[in-house]
Amino acid sequence: MTVKKLLHTRMRVNDIERSVKFYESALGLTVSRRHTSPRGAQLVFLATPHSDEEIELCQMPAGAPPVQVQPDLMHLAFAVDDLATFAAELKRKGFALSDGPTQTSSGSVIAFIDAPEGYEVELIQRAK
Repeated sequence: MTVKKLLHTRMRVNDIERSVKFYESALGLTVSRRHTSPRGAQLVFLATPHSDEEIELCQMPAGAPPVQVQPDLMHLAFAVDDLATFAAELKRKGFALSDGPTQTSSGSVIAFIDAPEGYEVELIQRAK
């Protein structure tokens, strides 16, 4: 027996609206739904173009300890067609790459941008 497919990945955040704005503005993700969990957490699910999987952002109720993301703990990776063009558009919108662009040994080009709370987002232009 095996699982059927990945449905979503959850990330805790301190400021859900700031995080939603980042993922919408910088990466073009869209909110698919919002609700409050039975434990009182605010949840926002983000849809990614051309993917069935979603990203779930979770802000715990007041009084919960703040999120402190450890460096290099985890990251999300997204494919882009042209990293130079994508990076230029990010810059125009007021977002800066935190690392890269770097060409890998496979010929792909990668770069990173930091999301709120310090989560890393990897951008990958696959080798042609």
